[in-house]
Amino acid sequence: MVRIEEFRQSCNIVEQALDGIPEGDMVRAKMKAVFRPPAGEVFSRIEAPRGEMGYYIVSTGDKKPYRVKIRTASYNNLQCLGPISLNLKIADLVAIFGSLDVILPEVDR
Repeated sequence: MVRIEEFRQSCNIVEQALDGIPEGDMVRAKMKAVFRPPAGEVFSRIEAPRGEMGYYIVSTGDKKPYRVKIRTASYNNLQCLGPISLNLKIADLVAIFGSLDVILPEVDR
């Protein structure tokens, strides 16, 4: 029931946002054809719908980063499944896994 109410609230928010868009020509942002991140490394985190999401980027100054690592909230939430499920039955595990709100394709980033 909570998820259905979240869907309804999300639809209301989208409708309000669409009503607030002014009429007229589309505004387009101009960006360089190639983005060159400066040399070095950075870790940044943002709040995502399922928790905190982190980005780790290492760059040598070339047009492509040397390394990009994304740690999603589903991956973090999945880490607690082992300690939580000790001495439980399989039927309990299904309910616990559903309550963690893990999206498995998101874990594979």
